[in-house]
Amino acid sequence: MYRKIWAGIVSGIALFSIATFAQDRPTVTAVQNSIYVGADGRYEANPDTALVQFNIGAQGDQIKPAYDRATRAAEQVRQILKTNGIDVKDAEIGFFSVAPMYDWKNPKQKVVGYKVSSSIKVKLRDFSKVGAMAEAFGDMDVTENQSISYILQDTEAAKTKAAEDAFRRAKNEAAAVAETAGRQLGELSYASIDTTDIMPIRMMQASPMMAQARMGAPMAAPTADFTPQTIQVTAHVNAMFALR
Repeated sequence: MYRKIWAGIVSGIALFSIATFAQDRPTVTAVQNSIYVGADGRYEANPDTALVQFNIGAQGDQIKPAYDRATRAAEQVRQILKTNGIDVKDAEIGFFSVAPMYDWKNPKQKVVGYKVSSSIKVKLRDFSKVGAMAEAFGDMDVTENQSISYILQDTEAAKTKAAEDAFRRAKNEAAAVAETAGRQLGELSYASIDTTDIMPIRMMQASPMMAQARMGAPMAAPTADFTPQTIQVTAHVNAMFALR
């Protein structure tokens, strides 16, 4: 974490100035008997949502059989959600795309079938259901590229905490500079806050072993007994204080 301080202390004797930030920050003109500081803060929040993602990949020798198979798979997903007490609205399904499949060994690249694909995203707020849902989806014979990750959807509280940490650091640094100069820190006269987006989703677990699921072997929850990684939110505060 980097911190840089602009200080403008004008008492008829000294004026302190430090180089500007590498990133764009508000331009504030030095004010007599004031100090301008910038500091970064952060807050690590626990994820509040598990995101299960996978693709449907249904194949057939003709488009209609492949499309019908993909449609049945979508209905199967709907039933899995209902069985586990999950609102169907918590799931997102992408559009169905159709692609031909070729016999690459044939010099003429003959079309031998078609594949209908779609993406599924399911948001789970009850982490105890992650294992059962992953197993149920993995047991579908058209499931591809399943993954489980944890995200933070309610970001406002985390952003507030990060901003509080940044302001505390800025005030402490301003107070240290003021004390060094033989002055006292006065009231806040200006402040700006810039909070960053949440860090990218942390991938927690690759797809379950579908072959093992089909053989009837029990599958433990992929994150059982583990604590999901925290998600870091950062903020930058620029503040100007009066000097006494």
